[in-house]
Amino acid sequence: MKLICYLCNGYPSIENSVEMAKLYADAGCDIIEIDFPSRDPYLESDLIKGRMAKALEACDDFDAYMQGMIRTKNNLPNTKFILMVYENVIDEIGYDKFLRFCLDNDFKDMILVGIKDDVIKNKLIADGVRVSCYVQYDLQDEEVAYAKQSNGFVYLQAKPKPGQIRPGYPELKDCIRYLREQGIENPIYCGVGIHAPEDAAMAKEAGADAVFVGSTILKLHDQPDQLAAKIKEFKAKC
Repeated sequence: MKLICYLCNGYPSIENSVEMAKLYADAGCDIIEIDFPSRDPYLESDLIKGRMAKALEACDDFDAYMQGMIRTKNNLPNTKFILMVYENVIDEIGYDKFLRFCLDNDFKDMILVGIKDDVIKNKLIADGVRVSCYVQYDLQDEEVAYAKQSNGFVYLQAKPKPGQIRPGYPELKDCIRYLREQGIENPIYCGVGIHAPEDAAMAKEAGADAVFVGSTILKLHDQPDQLAAKIKEFKAKC
């Protein structure tokens, strides 16, 4: 199972993000989820909202972010990347320019957030970008239907909220089995609720292809030795 760690791009600087990505990879991270800071990240936690705001205070030039991401990727040829991007950022950059950046630099796996409608999502898919689909723990029919049609990985909620369980599918392994029984063959990456190495072990046993780790790693940004040690702990369970 692969380990995915979230990197707040541009916080506190683009140069720091380039260096932090290397630290992630050296510690054992297989896939880095790297974002474009959004001016309106309305779906994010306060932690990520704050870091996006700080990033944009330091640099609000998306060309500079793209150049930094190219450097990061070139520095880490054996590391895979997932772009997390708000649709409002794509609008600001311009669709054609954003698409060319993705295709030219092999940033083809994407979490697209804040979707107004399906227009940009469908254009990205038609143009060769793999757009993920989020499925909540209770396996809502509409979300499962979207996942069946998606060309990207399934982002599956790893732990339920109270009452958020589909009858007959109480555990994560049951949720993954259900998705496979529906004919979904794309990778299933589990996140939202992966806070400790034991959570990663649970997801591996359930049959996940990868796990997302976010805030647990992000909170150690200013303690690089502890951050690297924590990534190694997660990796040992993967």
